[in-house]
Amino acid sequence: MAPPMMKLGLFLQGGGHHIAAWRDAGVASDAPQSLDHYLDVVRMAEQAKFDLVFNADTQATFGPDDINVWRRTTAALRLEPLTLLGALAAVTKRIGLVSTATTTYNEPYHVARFFASLDQLSGGRAGWNLVTSLAPAEAFNFSRDEHVAHADRYERAAEFAQVVTGLWDSWEDDAIVADRNSGVYVDTSRLHHLNHKGKFF
Repeated sequence: MAPPMMKLGLFLQGGGHHIAAWRDAGVASDAPQSLDHYLDVVRMAEQAKFDLVFNADTQATFGPDDINVWRRTTAALRLEPLTLLGALAAVTKRIGLVSTATTTYNEPYHVARFFASLDQLSGGRAGWNLVTSLAPAEAFNFSRDEHVAHADRYERAAEFAQVVTGLWDSWEDDAIVADRNSGVYVDTSRLHHLNHKGKFF
């Protein structure tokens, strides 16, 4: 029996995870917004045999009283993660591409589509880190004064995950037949309506 293998993931964090990393002379000041920077990082990670890169994300930066944090760190600078991972998919072959997506401030169809597209473009290397959102400022960006109650967020998240996986499963793996002789591209007998009816969706 083979020994268990450790999985290695690299945290994608702009110019570095330390809040003052941008001040190091060896770090490009524009690293958080630089595609070239992320391309270099993910190529190195893949060459070093890391299993995945992980992009943590929130729907806000910090709360409204933390403007001082913005002034002294790169914390407010985050690229939209699925766009970034799509670009990284084009220059890698093996490494997993994982990102956070909140179930509180998205809809299941959006998340299902975003990650299915990334999965197709990357040859099956997409991963979803499901969260329910934590930072209070996230609520403000969606015209709310505060988050929905913790228990309600988790109840919604459980159903959200059901819907997303149900949408992914609505196409069987071999649904695309692309038969030039018959003119049939999709075998519709291998497509399935989800018809989900639950408390939230």
